[in-house]
Amino acid sequence: MTAAPEWAGADQIAVREAVEAYVHGGPGDGATVRANVAAWESLPLRPRVLRDVTHVDTAIELLGLRAPVPVLAAPWAGHQLVHPDGEVATARGLAAAGLPMVQSAGSSVPVADVAAHSGPFWQQVYVPDDRTLIDGFLDRAVAAGATALVLTVDHPAVGNTLPFRAGLARLAPSDGRPRVAVNFPDVAPGTLLGTATDLGPRDIERLAARTGLPVVVKGVLRADDARTAVDAGAAAVVVSNHGGRQLAGSVTTAHALPEVVDAVAGRVPVLVDGGIRRGEDVVRALALGARAVLAGRPMARALAEGGADGVERWARETIEDVRRALVLCGAPTLDSVGRDLVGAPVTAYPGER
Repeated sequence: MTAAPEWAGADQIAVREAVEAYVHGGPGDGATVRANVAAWESLPLRPRVLRDVTHVDTAIELLGLRAPVPVLAAPWAGHQLVHPDGEVATARGLAAAGLPMVQSAGSSVPVADVAAHSGPFWQQVYVPDDRTLIDGFLDRAVAAGATALVLTVDHPAVGNTLPFRAGLARLAPSDGRPRVAVNFPDVAPGTLLGTATDLGPRDIERLAARTGLPVVVKGVLRADDARTAVDAGAAAVVVSNHGGRQLAGSVTTAHALPEVVDAVAGRVPVLVDGGIRRGEDVVRALALGARAVLAGRPMARALAEGGADGVERWARETIEDVRRALVLCGAPTLDSVGRDLVGAPVTAYPGER
């Protein structure tokens, strides 16, 4: 269970439960969230031995970001809902460890204030029906140092994430802190931005033309959609089911990843999120063809429990965990990772029920 934020007030237990619901909520009974985790765990690792692992090189450069391991902090909205310093604390913790950040369009701190602590970052964006409503936001993200945009495409409606909504409702109304519209001061109060229901390939082109930045398309689970995104100019795609928050029963990201990788055929990098919890999961994702992974919920828990220091501890532990897993698999460099490192999925080992 996550610790209650210090600013929570008298009802600590209620707030702690609300934080847990906000961070871990999913549609229905949360089965898709759990399935994401279980799908990675079902892939047995096939470590190599008698390999020289003296020198380890796991660093990555991708669309203007550098990281000691192929892990990025995933975007999620409203960090102040779980810690009073919000995205500033997240940025500080990540920067201290060297992990890059994907800023959420729904951050509770303005993009420039977060960027002052994060260094180069990717900026997540949703496209509303009226495309011009986000132009000012895009300009500010570019000015703040964004090196790429991450267009989330799997949100034409809000999933039936009742635990998430319940947690949000209990955390947000009376805390007196900024809402997640701080990045849109030029939009009339009360305007619902939402996501355009006619979102299409032309939006990838428009975002790239407007900002001059590469556009990463996040929320892809199918080969045909991956090819459509790349044909429209996507600089990378992220295999994602929104952390299991949107469509209950959707395919897990571990299962969707090989299909998307094969469809893209090396034209652009493929990333993946959803259910990544430990270094072994990162190795599994790399072995299936991902260039890097995004992690969200573990970082959210670290922020809730320890602010910037908690995020830094999580980031440093993650870096070491990934490196250790790669060495134990006999793959001390990213180029040495291949599909031979994972076997066919298993649902149970002999003797288990």
